[in-house]
Amino acid sequence: MSEFKVIFRGVRGSYPVANNDFLQYGGNTSCVEVNVNGHLIILDAGTGLINIGNELLSKYITSSADGAQRKPINATVLLSHIHQDHILGFTFFRPLHIPSTVVNVYGNVNYNETLSDEIAGLLFGKSFPLDLGDIAGNLNIKELNETEGIILRHGEVPIIKRIESDEDARVEGDDVLITCYRSYAHPQEGVIIYKITYKDKILVYATDKESYPGGDKKLANFARGCNLLIHDAQYTMEDYLDVYSPKQGFGHSTFDMAIEAKEQANAEKLVFFHYDPTYSDNKLNSIKEHYKQDDILFAYEGMELDLM
Repeated sequence: MSEFKVIFRGVRGSYPVANNDFLQYGGNTSCVEVNVNGHLIILDAGTGLINIGNELLSKYITSSADGAQRKPINATVLLSHIHQDHILGFTFFRPLHIPSTVVNVYGNVNYNETLSDEIAGLLFGKSFPLDLGDIAGNLNIKELNETEGIILRHGEVPIIKRIESDEDARVEGDDVLITCYRSYAHPQEGVIIYKITYKDKILVYATDKESYPGGDKKLANFARGCNLLIHDAQYTMEDYLDVYSPKQGFGHSTFDMAIEAKEQANAEKLVFFHYDPTYSDNKLNSIKEHYKQDDILFAYEGMELDLM
């Protein structure tokens, strides 16, 4: 059965917040669950990842009384970058400690570094009771660049495909294709923008990026005609241009920048994402009053969208 469902698990930027004033939209950091044609894809591993793991573990345990007959957990995790708010949930993703679990992690770091070494150094060892090598599950951490795409196909390990033309990016049958490009509009090493394509439906995930005067033409071309654009919207324009504490150069967009990106890409629907951690429910509701359009949504934890 065809499926392309998106569930928002963490919509906050910078750091998680736990406060009564943040219950409506949620305080967990970036994490979006995508269930597409039987494949589980997770966009970023912020603290929102923890609840996904808890639910997956519960389903795993109840799938059979016989541990050997339980259905293994298989997930593809796409990291936009390795700032802490996008990886904080990784070490607390409980399925990693089940030997049958398979998690394929993709992302990119610069120059002589490797994604595996960076994750090990940032999240494990001295900062966590376990080392990366102590993980019981099958954890595969791989580099991905702009010239490569990932094909998800039932019964096969993910296939890395070279993307050199629009023809290479065409999706066949029940395949799910993941493509990406690096935006350098986020300090210090940029951020990966992802596109997930299944049949004739397209999701683009563009968090932690700042726009440019006249808009981001590269993003517009990459996201052209997508059904859903999830776009960074950390600041109001007032905060972005604040006289005493301007946010220009911080690597984040305003709500208006996100709308401009939607219009230039001719995206069907836009979701505001990665709110500033100081923006309470009241503030976001006040902002929401200025953007009353059916094709513009404010992400909140638990929000579900179906692209099929």
